[in-house]
Amino acid sequence: MCEFLQTEIMTENTRVTITTIGFLLAGVGFLALVLSIVGVKLSYLVWLDRMGALFGFVAKLAMVIIGFILVYVGKTDLDQEEI
Repeated sequence: MCEFLQTEIMTENTRVTITTIGFLLAGVGFLALVLSIVGVKLSYLVWLDRMGALFGFVAKLAMVIIGFILVYVGKTDLDQEEI
């Protein structure tokens, strides 16, 4: 088969980095969603809400979803998966 599939795809440092970024992205996105319910906005995400309430909501929801995907990718051992 292809040699690329037989080599190690991600090192341990890369996996930890991807997982950490995923947790931070999901955590900040979830926190921003919860705080927006009570009317509080995170100062560095105000620009999202300036483009419209719906856009801000969808962008924060996308942060949470992408964060969970990154955590999943970082925690999955692709060397053990069957193709």
